Amino acid sequence: MEQRGEMGKNTERIDRLAIFSSGTENFVSPMEPDVNEDVMIRCRVGKNNADFVYLVTGAEKIPMDKQTSDGRFDYYGVKIHLGTECFSYYFLIQKGNQKVYFNRQGDVDEPLPHYAYCIFPGYKTPDWAKGAVIYQIYVDRFYNGNKRNNVVDSEYSYIGEHVKEVKDWNKYPATMGVREFYGGDLQGVLDKLDYLQELGVEVIYLNPIFVSPSNHKYDTQDYDYIDPHFTVIKNDGGEVLAEGDNDNAHATKYIKRVVNRENLEASNGFFADFMEKVHARGMKVILDGVFNHCGSFNKWMDRERIYEKDSSYSPGAYVAEDSPYHTFFKFLDGGEWPYNGHYNGWWGHDTLPKLNYEESEKLMAYIMRIAKKWVSPPYNVDGWRLDVAADLGFSQEFNHKFWREFRKNVKEANQDAIILAEHYGDPGPWLSGGEWDTIMNYDAFMEPVSWFLTGVDKHSDVSRPDLRGNSGMFFARMVEYSAKFTMQSWLAAMNELSNHDHSRFYTRTNGRVGRTASAGPEMANVGVKKETMMAAVMMQMTWSGAPTLYYGDEAGVCGWTDPDSRRTYSWGREDLELLRFHKEAIRIHKDYEALKTGCLIYLICEENVVGFGRFDDHDKVFTLVQAGGRQREVVVPVWRLEMEDGQFMASMLYCDHSGYSLSAHVYEVENGCVTINMPPDSAIIVKSVERSY
Repeated sequence: MEQRGEMGKNTERIDRLAIFSSGTENFVSPMEPDVNEDVMIRCRVGKNNADFVYLVTGAEKIPMDKQTSDGRFDYYGVKIHLGTECFSYYFLIQKGNQKVYFNRQGDVDEPLPHYAYCIFPGYKTPDWAKGAVIYQIYVDRFYNGNKRNNVVDSEYSYIGEHVKEVKDWNKYPATMGVREFYGGDLQGVLDKLDYLQELGVEVIYLNPIFVSPSNHKYDTQDYDYIDPHFTVIKNDGGEVLAEGDNDNAHATKYIKRVVNRENLEASNGFFADFMEKVHARGMKVILDGVFNHCGSFNKWMDRERIYEKDSSYSPGAYVAEDSPYHTFFKFLDGGEWPYNGHYNGWWGHDTLPKLNYEESEKLMAYIMRIAKKWVSPPYNVDGWRLDVAADLGFSQEFNHKFWREFRKNVKEANQDAIILAEHYGDPGPWLSGGEWDTIMNYDAFMEPVSWFLTGVDKHSDVSRPDLRGNSGMFFARMVEYSAKFTMQSWLAAMNELSNHDHSRFYTRTNGRVGRTASAGPEMANVGVKKETMMAAVMMQMTWSGAPTLYYGDEAGVCGWTDPDSRRTYSWGREDLELLRFHKEAIRIHKDYEALKTGCLIYLICEENVVGFGRFDDHDKVFTLVQAGGRQREVVVPVWRLEMEDGQFMASMLYCDHSGYSLSAHVYEVENGCVTINMPPDSAIIVKSVERSY
């Protein structure tokens, strides 16, 4: 979260490159202080290179004491007593008549307030989530472990057409693929737990698994139950729809499968057992919560009239005006009951009724119960990923009220559960300790990495060759967007290269613009560059945050943006070299605490080349990446990682157009630097070692 400045030529001047601080434990102790607790804040400067160092907070300038020194640096510190509110600060370094400020932008001549460091007393994120290796699974496309629960042809109608069971696992998703079901399920996830653990996965993030008519399940039908198509169907039977019949009131097979209480209770029982088996391996699970809107199939609305004839369910708001769920939705003028379809839909989609919390305390209480239910026994889920979280509600004021209440309920039930939001743009208003823990990190990871390495945006809709290898733009974006985080949210941020909403990163490496409807799915596989994919993973595994793999990326699965990015995992057709590479990169990430919670410092910003370091008291690591470019030698100032002359560093992982290597090339630190030979399209991870070997 800190960037280099320009080094002064005169040795009497302040050495800007020597100045460093961070919100990590090395420089803020404790990193996550409680309310009304003392905290030690530190700043590093060059040895004998400052007359005074001040911590500046508001209009107050607090002198810092020189606490320790080593061969190159002096370390200044000051103890601050926190209250209950955010404590923001930056540093002022003085030498003679010179002044340099340091904040999250780096060394600057004039500090801007929004780059100040911020400590929110009492704000903690789960320790297990900091730097955790997460694996995202789109369940229908991962593995079919139980064919008896498959959605069958014409089981019901969805958005005007009958659903289809895909018999060919390797078929590309259709352009309008929400009605296609490949049969992946939670038994399939259980069957592949050995695979996931061998890969190095610590946390499984599941796309929605609650009862829903689509394969993506972002149109929840019943928040209280896991979809039996993903678990077990105890009581089967009924009829599929006849050809030409789209009336789901006649879809008796579907109704029996997902409305029948025996099936629903058995499904939840299966999920409780699923969670127990995952936890027994020391792994965790995050569920996807869609609370901004539900689906038109939802039992509260029942637009499809699949609950209408079951007396154990109350009438839906579409069916009857006096429904107990009437206030859950905002009905518009011009409609009448029974069967009133005039209601507010998210972005105008009548298949996605927007939930009307402001006018329904009952709805609010219901969802808070759901928030607690799944993180409590017997399920004990380890957290929520929140879909379109900033859209929830009809005002920002209510949005924040909702998420404060949501956090209160979740943390009361399970203090160690994570609350992770889907979000684009500035997350700062939600990351002050009272709402979200962290976010899916698009702006300060996925986008800058994609532009730098491929010159293509995350949807493969825009090509900007001028941004490929543009290190200045890469760091400018990282500095700007990372400053929106607190340190505890930054270390747990979900750093993805691909996911279900965007093109596969491997496809982006071909530099093409395209979608499956216009270019065809085969073109997503053409011209991909394995060395670029590897370089991206090396950045992902050494950057601050929780590296998150989208299922199949590790095996070479390609795909344009949604729906093509939702291809099945390529069992039996994996790219084994890429898979082995992922295992090694993940192993390196997990082996060193510095790569989970250590400081991040920007080291190299040259044409086509970026370099950054991670360090703590035990290990010093740097990563160099060249996008395109030419054969060159890169001089890395490892003294800024607190390496001394005569010490050694060794390469741990290297990749270029010929593949990857684990061979340890040893470098001796000379004049504070090591020199790395970098071919075009290459990357390397180098770590401190005790001695030459």
